[in-house]
Amino acid sequence: MKLSAQNIADLTGGSVEGNPEAEISTVSKLEEADGQSLCFFSNPKYEQAFYSSKAGIVIVPQDFTTSQNVAFTMVRHANPYYAFCVVLDKYFNPNKHKTGIEAGSFISASANVGEEVYVGATAYIDDDAVVGKGCKVYPQVFIGKGSKVGANTILFPGVKIYDGCTVGANCIIHAGTVIGSDGFGFAPIGDVYAKIPQVGNVIIEDYVEIGSNCSIDRATMGSTYIRQGVKLDNLIQVAHNAEIGANTVIAAQAGISGSTKIGKNCQIGGQTGFVGHITIADKTGIGAQAGVSKAIEESGTNWIGTPALPLKEFFKSQAVFKNLPELQSRVNALEKKLNS
Repeated sequence: MKLSAQNIADLTGGSVEGNPEAEISTVSKLEEADGQSLCFFSNPKYEQAFYSSKAGIVIVPQDFTTSQNVAFTMVRHANPYYAFCVVLDKYFNPNKHKTGIEAGSFISASANVGEEVYVGATAYIDDDAVVGKGCKVYPQVFIGKGSKVGANTILFPGVKIYDGCTVGANCIIHAGTVIGSDGFGFAPIGDVYAKIPQVGNVIIEDYVEIGSNCSIDRATMGSTYIRQGVKLDNLIQVAHNAEIGANTVIAAQAGISGSTKIGKNCQIGGQTGFVGHITIADKTGIGAQAGVSKAIEESGTNWIGTPALPLKEFFKSQAVFKNLPELQSRVNALEKKLNS
């Protein structure tokens, strides 16, 4: 695989500064590059590595002005990191190029499997399931009866998609994640609990990425929704009938209780917990380990703490909390004085 600077500029919408016929065959970090390497530079803290790099081609910011001569060719782009990722994904992502049905996999006669797919050994595709063109289904993946997986989606080893669930196109679901397991629904009958059948499903829209060992529970009735562009880290629990709005990102170990609706473009820190049946406004930011116990109605606000408070209120409270020992000493001194 050889790519010229002009190839890279054409693919990413950049412009070449230097030799448009300069070629690369690999990608690397600036400090580890050789003449066959493509790198990117966008953070000023790596400027020394930029000038000392032996790379063949470096993608740089559109308005970056060099203060020293460089031997490599540059491709200028408004977003160098994004441009670099485009090249990585198209030419250097090994998961994009796997095809074929491996021995030991099972595909039901009634399943509909598209062209150019990869199905690994021990994968199981059940009756009436649909797997779109270009999908990668790794070993030990289970795709349940009547489930649908959109084109170019990647299911890494051990992903389980229960019956009747939908995964959109261009999604990535990492190893061990379960889509459509039963929601945590039980009715108290005296001192015991009767199981409430969970007869809904999970709908995951396009361009979603879900980390390893996550659980997305099926709805009691209706659907649990993961909207387009959502990014979930590892070890996240999304309970039945919850909804995660488009382009929201959630860090590891967060838990979303049943029927909670999280808006679009939210940013949620790790280990955050949400009670059930609340709504979180669009563009909400929530700090790590927060406990969200009530609805957040105003969009674009930032919260932290347990129970979660608006950011400014939290820091005011923390300032008081930090001074509690001194305040206690002063109160004790005043009481002693009053009682003397």
